[in-house]
Amino acid sequence: MYQKLLSFLIPINIYKKNSITSQSLEVTWNNGQLVLDSMNTNYSYGSLQRILRKGLKYIGFDRIRNFESVLVLGVAGGSVIKTLVNEIKFKGNITGVEIDAAIIDIANNYFQLDKIENLEIVIDDAFEFVLKTKLKYDLIIIDIFQDTNMPNFLFEDFFIHRIKFLLNVNGFILFNTMVTNNETKARNLNYKTKFKGNYSLRRYPKVEVHNELFTIKKLT
Repeated sequence: MYQKLLSFLIPINIYKKNSITSQSLEVTWNNGQLVLDSMNTNYSYGSLQRILRKGLKYIGFDRIRNFESVLVLGVAGGSVIKTLVNEIKFKGNITGVEIDAAIIDIANNYFQLDKIENLEIVIDDAFEFVLKTKLKYDLIIIDIFQDTNMPNFLFEDFFIHRIKFLLNVNGFILFNTMVTNNETKARNLNYKTKFKGNYSLRRYPKVEVHNELFTIKKLT
């Protein structure tokens, strides 16, 4: 309790671990809340939770409650999953895919992610998982970063086509990206052109300074 109160004045780090995939991982009390950070950015329960909550609001909490299945690519500490379960009261199946087992250990130990009954965690590379899975989903949340960098495969045609295939009709993709320079801005503008015809795409720039969200609905 003392650390939580003191964190309103200064951040209080309580756990730090080096990870092969994510390099530095830190659990910190910040403004009375536990957050998970990498070396240069928030991974869960700080600004990232605010960003993805906004994206879910854009889709609509009532609509999401009626979905049956959600796929989360990039779990980290699981803040978006907590939003789905605790705030939206989503009762359907949630599959979370995370490449870094060390992050899931932290999520279980500090954020009680393993207490969520309708959640299945898969330790796997997101690209490999979407190639293998035979299931389809009503909502696919893509939130994959290595510190502040995003893997190139997220923006490549093969991965995009596979994500389209896995999405049910009237389902949504929520894609969190980071735009920090002209190159990443152009990358996102090109990404927007990949969803034409039977998709409805909305782009939300400058969410929490550098983040840009996409919501994409599959119409037919």
